[in-house]
Amino acid sequence: MNINGCNTLACICPIDKKMDTIKLYPLPHMYVIRDLVPDMNNFYAQYKSIQPWLHSDVVKAGNVEFLQSKEDRDKLNGLYECILCACCSTSCPSYWWNPERYLGPAVLLQAFRWIEDSRDTMMLERLEYLNDPFKLYRCHTIMNCTSACPKHLNPAMAIAKIKKKLALVQ
Repeated sequence: MNINGCNTLACICPIDKKMDTIKLYPLPHMYVIRDLVPDMNNFYAQYKSIQPWLHSDVVKAGNVEFLQSKEDRDKLNGLYECILCACCSTSCPSYWWNPERYLGPAVLLQAFRWIEDSRDTMMLERLEYLNDPFKLYRCHTIMNCTSACPKHLNPAMAIAKIKKKLALVQ
């Protein structure tokens, strides 16, 4: 929700007791279902479109785990912690004007999480899906997303790294 002009999570937002008024709004630039509840259907459909699960050509029998080295696991730090609250996406002017076509910072951060996962075998397919003038390239590095993230993640950096990976594979 938007509290006193900032997108944040109400459960962690400190409230100054000296304030006379607190202004509460739903997340900006989303349709409101009721009161402070935004319609997140488009957001979740975009999230689903990146196939946010592990794809692997390796077949493992039984309950065998897909192990990762510590170094490969460390690459996911700052990516898997996203809670899909949409604070970053609804802070992004590109998302405001292209919500149907631009995936937005939260979804792109999650896409990068799966691109970076060493156990996933669909990195090239994932990059190809994102290689679109609207899905990825509407990001103009304004950095509102990074400022708005209540988990202190950096979606702008993840988006830049996706663009860099795309440049290297083309």
